[in-house]
Amino acid sequence: MLDFDEELAKFQPSMDIEQVEEVVYNNNLTDITDIVKELIQDVNGTL
Repeated sequence: MLDFDEELAKFQPSMDIEQVEEVVYNNNLTDITDIVKELIQDVNGTL
């Protein structure tokens, strides 16, 4: 049987994940919300 406390004590986060997290937080990435806002602005501007 697994001892979850023991397994958690051995846990070490991956360096790759920490590096990816830093890159994602430091970049201004376009998401679906930005795309929808832009589409709505385009439609409102042409009506």
